[in-house]
Amino acid sequence: QVQLVESGGALVQPGGSLRLSCVASGTTSGFGAMGWYRQVPGKQRELVAVTKMIGFTTYGDAVKGRFTVSRDGDTMVYLQMNNLRPDDTAVYYCYVNRLGTAYWGRGTQVTVSS
Repeated sequence: QVQLVESGGALVQPGGSLRLSCVASGTTSGFGAMGWYRQVPGKQRELVAVTKMIGFTTYGDAVKGRFTVSRDGDTMVYLQMNNLRPDDTAVYYCYVNRLGTAYWGRGTQVTVSS
């Protein structure tokens, strides 16, 4: 089993920055992709950024050039968010794929508003 706990969500003004963190515990070996998705009420969960240990990283079109994902082995994954916009408001979920099984955190709220 894998447990994921996110932190760092907050209320921030447009143009501001925020850094999300996710810590993994439990069976933390054998991780493939780690990263972040987000969801707003009434919409599907969407890709923010995912990275693999081999250096392959994918970003959602809406965040390219503004967000940066990084990871520390198989225990931590981060999301640096710059130049935040109101449409970045969402619950952000940490994601891990271990041997073909997806694991999710409970989410952290990010609200971008003046």
